[in-house]
Amino acid sequence: MTYLDFFELSQEPFSNAPVSRFYFNSAQHSQALTRLMHAVSYMKGMAVLVGDIGAGKTTLARRMLDSLPEAEYEAALLVIIHSGITANWLLRRIALQLGVENPAQEKLALLSQLYQRLLQIYEAGRKAVVLIDEAQMLETREIMEEFRGLLNLEVPERKLISFVFFGLPEIEKNLKLDPPLAQRVAMRYRLEPFTLESTEAYIKHRLRLAGCPRMPFEDGALAEVHGCSGGSPRLINTVCDNALFEAFLARADTVTAPMVEQVAENLGLKGKEPPPAGNGGQAQGFGGAAKAPAPKPRLDLAEIDRYLEGLGKL
Repeated sequence: MTYLDFFELSQEPFSNAPVSRFYFNSAQHSQALTRLMHAVSYMKGMAVLVGDIGAGKTTLARRMLDSLPEAEYEAALLVIIHSGITANWLLRRIALQLGVENPAQEKLALLSQLYQRLLQIYEAGRKAVVLIDEAQMLETREIMEEFRGLLNLEVPERKLISFVFFGLPEIEKNLKLDPPLAQRVAMRYRLEPFTLESTEAYIKHRLRLAGCPRMPFEDGALAEVHGCSGGSPRLINTVCDNALFEAFLARADTVTAPMVEQVAENLGLKGKEPPPAGNGGQAQGFGGAAKAPAPKPRLDLAEIDRYLEGLGKL
């Protein structure tokens, strides 16, 4: 017997894999998605969603991609997995994702190909949108300048391409590497940690979708999960998954607060400063000066290509 059998679950309720079926449409996630969809619907050019580690940015990015009708959008999601990528490599990836066949190696030829493809998309009555996950990895001025250049591709009625960045708050610093690009950010939203109420609703939501016939967490246990996770969805998943397993090992029908406390201690979460409680999300502007990033080690971009193609991420 597994803990899934013990709690009569049809699947893992607290996996940290970005499973779209388990998407939790909290009030702030709904507001964030509404704002991002507005930005791309009117081809505003650049929108940014930031949040701390484990806040649910990747899940929201995938949700947004699924929400863009194929009849209206030529949309792509790029996941940046290394901070050492070059501007030319990124341009070729964007071109490939938008349907450019055999992107040129030479930059001017590549930009011409991309412009012609964007015109084709526009003339077909569709909108080109590229979502960039882990965008804080884009750490060079050269890359920021390339995004500004792409946003300058337009027709009299509108821009030909829109970008949405998803990433850690360091995105702000990176955008400031090219001040004219920072000024082109049409919308910015920040995901805040869950409140206690949102944490409880999130846990119940995932248990329900996993087929759980009853609520195995005591009220005190729910409060303890929120306290030790700081309202971070990723940590909530990790703590709850471990707590259910420990309850199964003890053959206990209910997860208690002491069980969660012990799990948190085992995971090294006890005594850590939790993220500050937010107001459920903020739409705001940018500020602060940018500093040039430290040099990054060289990497094999061809190897990165092969890795991403194997994962099917790009």
